[in-house]
Amino acid sequence: MLKKSWSNRSDDKKEARKRRAVYNKNMKKKKKKKISRWVKVWKFLFWTAILGIIIGVITITATFAYFAKDLPDPNKINKRVVAESTKIYDRTGEHLLYEIYGEENRTVIPFEDMPKSILAATVALEDRSFYHHIGVDFRGLARAVFKNAQGSRQGASTITQQLVKNSILTSERSIKRKVKEIILALMLERKFSKDEILRMYLNEIPYGHNAYGIEAAAQTFFGVHAKELTLAQSALLACLPNKPGKYSPTGTHTDKLLARWRYALDSMAEMGFITPDQAEEAKKEDILSQVKPKRVDIKAPHFVFYVIDKLLEAFDEEDLKKQGLKVYTTLDMDMQRIAEKAVREGVEKNGPKYGFSNAALVATNPKTGEVLAMVGSKDYFADDIDGKVNVTISKRQPGSSFKPYAYAAAFLKGYTPDTILFDVETNFGKDGSGEYYRPQNYTGTFRGPVKIKSALATSLNIPAVKILYLAGIKNVITLAKSMGITTLNHPENYGLSLVLGGAEVKLVDHVGAFGVFANDGKKAKQKVFLKIEDAHGSLIRDFSKENDESEQVLDKNVARQISAILSDNKLRAPAFGINNPLVIPGYQVMAKTGTTNDYRDGWLLGAVPSLAAGVWAGNNDNHPMRRGSAGTYVAGPIWHNFMVEALERIPKEDFKTVGEDDVENKNNKDIKDQKSTDKIDDLKPILKGDLKMRGKLRVCKYKSGKYCLANKYCPDKKIEKKKFFIGHTILYYVDKDDPLGDAPENPEDDPQFEKWEEGVQKWGKKHEGGNKKRIAPIRECKESDF
Repeated sequence: MLKKSWSNRSDDKKEARKRRAVYNKNMKKKKKKKISRWVKVWKFLFWTAILGIIIGVITITATFAYFAKDLPDPNKINKRVVAESTKIYDRTGEHLLYEIYGEENRTVIPFEDMPKSILAATVALEDRSFYHHIGVDFRGLARAVFKNAQGSRQGASTITQQLVKNSILTSERSIKRKVKEIILALMLERKFSKDEILRMYLNEIPYGHNAYGIEAAAQTFFGVHAKELTLAQSALLACLPNKPGKYSPTGTHTDKLLARWRYALDSMAEMGFITPDQAEEAKKEDILSQVKPKRVDIKAPHFVFYVIDKLLEAFDEEDLKKQGLKVYTTLDMDMQRIAEKAVREGVEKNGPKYGFSNAALVATNPKTGEVLAMVGSKDYFADDIDGKVNVTISKRQPGSSFKPYAYAAAFLKGYTPDTILFDVETNFGKDGSGEYYRPQNYTGTFRGPVKIKSALATSLNIPAVKILYLAGIKNVITLAKSMGITTLNHPENYGLSLVLGGAEVKLVDHVGAFGVFANDGKKAKQKVFLKIEDAHGSLIRDFSKENDESEQVLDKNVARQISAILSDNKLRAPAFGINNPLVIPGYQVMAKTGTTNDYRDGWLLGAVPSLAAGVWAGNNDNHPMRRGSAGTYVAGPIWHNFMVEALERIPKEDFKTVGEDDVENKNNKDIKDQKSTDKIDDLKPILKGDLKMRGKLRVCKYKSGKYCLANKYCPDKKIEKKKFFIGHTILYYVDKDDPLGDAPENPEDDPQFEKWEEGVQKWGKKHEGGNKKRIAPIRECKESDF
């Protein structure tokens, strides 16, 4: 039993070994199979990755090729055609007045003229990895994509990409444009060195205020060349391209600009471009106080911008900025210099004395309508007087310089230079404010009966108001507008004060209208252009062949009457003296002054047949001048000095006299309702200057003790012949609407008759009534009087 037992145990061990061997064999097979599976997985992943890389490369290459086929050649970035500015010249083409360049005022400079400080500041703010990337900062790009996906905005464009966007592509926001930008940036980096890219970038980018490129920016904001910029100034300018409007040194967000400026200096120090001490020292500077923009290179600035406004009526604004037009204007540069000198010296000499700080002058050729000189203020760049305001096109009250239009309208109606009006104290009734209108003369005195020519020459106010009434307010406005005044567009708003400057006019219009008097009543349309050429010199438009025909807007003899009166120094001598600023020795010059009631405006306008000029003097803020600052004293010297020099440049020519020729202007047929009185033999006595002041009348004394004119109702025993003051207001002798017709049967029907007559009779009682101061009766006797 024991043996068998051991035998069995031996067999069991053998079985166990056998089973273990089988188990190990099976395990090896399983392990081998497992390893084989992982190998297959890794092989699959490996080849998949290889395939993905191949597909990616092919995709990127295809994308690159797809977008690259439509890309501009980056090699031509230095040869691209840039926008050309429009150039504005004087009439000779020898003097460049101004260039219109839109948003691209650019001066390209070499890399050597760019200070290291602007290079460092630009890199520190715009692209810290500029010297390390290949045109695109892929890490920054990925970061920007991640940030934008989270809802916040972050840019990642390198300096190279910004150069591409500003010089080759547009600012369109799209994936397609971004891909093109990246491709071109990579291509540029292969073609150009870092310094070349930075040079192109700094010559290209906008800094605001129309300044493109660092040179234009340096001159625009600091008035220096780029190579003269300090560290602090460079850091400030480097802040601007990111957001030129927001960070403008002259804008409303200077606090944000200064914060960015300090950050720029710190970044420059952090990157090792400057030392921390240099950064701190620069921060101590009052950098904004250094912003002193260079004056724009411009001649005759007010005229230039007046011309630009006219250009915009004929040309698209973008064309003016880019097409390089050559505009030849009517400006006479020599005459412009004379005008500028006269205005400047006149204000400096007489301004402190009379309390005015500014003046303006316009000169035109009445025969052609050409604007020869325009000075809109003493100094265009003087902010303390609002120098940029062009007073020549501003609305100002003209004072008495408006009077000639009223007298001309009266002459057209049949009144003559010899017609007699009474310059006496007169209450014209209530005006628009509800107050009684009682105008006074400048001297505060009255001259009694005066001829119209004397009243106009000496600028008497009461006769002028009467003339306006006789001529008709609407008629005067219509005439003034036909002569070139553009501001009287609401006739219903004007009353009798219109003739004393109660409305507003523009100096440039006023001068043009005065030119009509000097040009025999013919109005030439205002002209500021001679011709316009394209960038290659080809003629686009010849203005000398346009609008050359003058329009007869005023009867030639009426124009000659006004010119004769206003050029007669003997007529005006009682008010201005023999030696006055209105006299230009050796020349027959018509001239008229104007002063507003509160001395806010002083005027002098005058003309010869080939030159009309006008001057305004005062304060742009409408502050009154000192009392007594008449146009003669404030505008007169400026006008006189200008005319003396300007007239030396043109042929001498006198005005024609009334009836000098019998040839009627062929356009006279177009003038409606205009009458002139060349023949005065058949006129009423008062119209030709004949007015008896004293005379004997047959009268009767009735119940009240007053006199009436004797007639059939007057008993013979009551009829007397007595000496009276027999003068009356003009409304007694003429119907104001038909002065050449019959005398009015009932003059008192005119609403102004009693007001005017009262003043006349008061004057007559004081001056012409004899010892008893009797005033002639004006009504005939009635049966009920006795």
